[in-house]
Amino acid sequence: MLVITRREGEEVVIGDPKNPIGVVRIASVKGERVRVAFDFPRDVEIHRREIAEQIVVEAEEEFDTGVIAKIAPAVTGS
Repeated sequence: MLVITRREGEEVVIGDPKNPIGVVRIASVKGERVRVAFDFPRDVEIHRREIAEQIVVEAEEEFDTGVIAKIAPAVTGS
């Protein structure tokens, strides 16, 4: 996992800088709340972790053919 520090208005380019897959921008910081803006093609799915986990569980229940994908919790270090 890559952890970087960004200030409000700063961006992170995902993929080849000449032709990026997408860009993540820190839209605003207010207290402990951070708004993050994602600029990706519409065919790239972006979900909050709790929604992504719900999608996986529902897919498992619907198909009952085993695990489609596992989402591991983020590892936080000191």
